[in-house]
Amino acid sequence: MAAGAGTATGLAGAVQDDDGGQGQPAQTFEFLGHYTDWLGVAPEGIADVANPTLELEPGQTYEIVWENADGLPHNFVVVDVEGREQVRSAVIAKKGVTQTVTFEATEEMAEYLCEFHPRTMRGDIRPGGREPVDPQSDPVVERGESVSLQTVAQGLASPLDMQVAPEEANRRFIVDQPGQIYVQDDQGLRDEPFLDIGDKLPQLGNPTIGGYDERGLLGLAFHPGFSDNRRFYVRYSARRMDSTPEQWDHTEALSEFRATEDMSRADPESERMLMAIPSPQDNHNAGGIAFGPDGYLYVPMGDGGDADDTGMGHVNDWYGGNEGGNGQNVSHNLMGGVHRIDVDGGTQDAAPVTGGSVPEQDTPRKDPDQKPYGVPDDNPLAGDQAGLDEYYAWGFRNPWNLSFGPDGRLFVADAGQNLWEEVNVVENGGNYGWNVKEATHCFDAENPTQAPENCPGSTPDGVRGGEQLRDPVIEYPHREGTTAFIDGSVVVGGHVYQGDAIGHLQDKYVFGNWSAKGVVEPLGQLFVATPPGQDGGDGGGGDGGGDGGGGDGGGDGDGGGDGGGGDGGGDG
Repeated sequence: MAAGAGTATGLAGAVQDDDGGQGQPAQTFEFLGHYTDWLGVAPEGIADVANPTLELEPGQTYEIVWENADGLPHNFVVVDVEGREQVRSAVIAKKGVTQTVTFEATEEMAEYLCEFHPRTMRGDIRPGGREPVDPQSDPVVERGESVSLQTVAQGLASPLDMQVAPEEANRRFIVDQPGQIYVQDDQGLRDEPFLDIGDKLPQLGNPTIGGYDERGLLGLAFHPGFSDNRRFYVRYSARRMDSTPEQWDHTEALSEFRATEDMSRADPESERMLMAIPSPQDNHNAGGIAFGPDGYLYVPMGDGGDADDTGMGHVNDWYGGNEGGNGQNVSHNLMGGVHRIDVDGGTQDAAPVTGGSVPEQDTPRKDPDQKPYGVPDDNPLAGDQAGLDEYYAWGFRNPWNLSFGPDGRLFVADAGQNLWEEVNVVENGGNYGWNVKEATHCFDAENPTQAPENCPGSTPDGVRGGEQLRDPVIEYPHREGTTAFIDGSVVVGGHVYQGDAIGHLQDKYVFGNWSAKGVVEPLGQLFVATPPGQDGGDGGGGDGGGDGGGGDGGGDGDGGGDGGGGDGGGDG
């Protein structure tokens, strides 16, 4: 082991001798810290055991000595049954460095974890022989009927979306994050991609967080007239462009492509870029796109990334309670909103739209005749209204997935910050609250794990007439409120089920929560909720579907859900 990083004392329960030194520990536990687990080293009873249970005696002093085994950021945190921190060490991000944490055990201590990998690096603490608490003994969402998932395609890197084109052929188009669209048909998954734009993307995979990355090929939508005009649209993270400000990370692109005349594959030379929106950070890029019943294309954009909608690239808004806020500023960029455009309008050879001007002091352009697409007349900010024409709705953090129900309602899954995940039914001109609120709860960017008691429920009268901040139809909590960059609780959206294979899901909104073990292994959850306005949809929580799935597009999934709630009643 490398030289120790010194003694790290927790937030509570620290013990010191009268002379200022650390008290003599009753026992020392040694671990290797790797993003997959805390691996026990000593004493013999925990050796080679992943995330072993620690039996501690309240009032006694204990010492944790651990070595960073992978070079990723880790720290040692002890929490109570409510997830409140009892001990917290400094972060160590260098392989081979050790850290010593000394604390006094209390009755309240329930678990130890790494704040950066809380799903995988997590073990129980049993003070005085207390029986461990079953985390599912009082679930937020009741367990629903079980379903199983069948693998239909494998060998993919990170499949994010699947679409069916309006054509006679029986083909499914699978979007893979590194930049490929594959066709799956009656013969299985085709070896050659339908489209490969991997060379247009930035280098993916952040090694400091286990290879996690939110950039890539993110969304696909086929033109309603695809069988005749061969046009389709993709959302992807492009490399930096001339319009990308210095120190900003990349550009979010929306492009039109055409299929070859025989429809067998895309023509890579046919790209016509419609949007090229500079993105300050590598995260919060949103994802799926979709054509609505009105024939217009709906395009979500995240708030610019990092965290809390603050920092570089996050402009000021009307709300003084938090510094910055792209989600509430509709005048200076296209971040933090859902946009609606007419891909059959505009000027064919016009330059891609960058989202107005990036510097806050400049005047955004409103020149619809010089855009590569048209703007619907009934977009809420079109024409003489203050704001950018493309906006359909705003107040979003990271609207990752959207879909239309059979009645035309638009469902948007908006990934939360530290405490809550949400799903919204989005309407023309709606303001969905971020970063004044996280779901239905007030939000404080300086203390994101503690919701303030009070915050505005609407904009000031001088801001679009005092519009209301709209609540989601579904919200559910994280297992614990931490400031970890990745904690595994992320809503990824879904669809209103219209199949006939599973009768009890008919007309229900079936949606997913991203892997409960972060980047380590596929372990997502499925939830079911009844949309508002339907029988059983006037209130109450959506019932939990199954744990499992992910990876290569399959996996068994028949466990209970991890959380849920909101206004959509459920019978999962």
